[in-house]
Amino acid sequence: MSFGIADATQTSLHAALSGLAQRQRVTADNIANVNTPGFLAGRTDFESALTGALRNGEKPAVSGGTTVRSLGPTNTNGNNVNLDSETVIATETGLRYQLALNALDGKYSLLRTSLRTQ
Repeated sequence: MSFGIADATQTSLHAALSGLAQRQRVTADNIANVNTPGFLAGRTDFESALTGALRNGEKPAVSGGTTVRSLGPTNTNGNNVNLDSETVIATETGLRYQLALNALDGKYSLLRTSLRTQ
């Protein structure tokens, strides 16, 4: 993207990939700490900032988004990680990451094709 060929779609997809990668890291951390007393699950939000930037016609920031600790109910040891929920989040995040990666690959494929024909 340093060649000046990035458009809003590529920047948005890059921002989404960055946010999804951060969510995957946080989810893996949650799963790794499922039995750690007092551990509070992390939650990552990048969609709000991405949607807001696109709605306002701004260039989305490429960051991992914000991560906060869940204030959901805890079990007897003070831990609030739910393995079932984390597994669903991990699966959904992986699928969304693959979808965004495929979309970005499609954009680059179009660019390669257009450069070859000139």
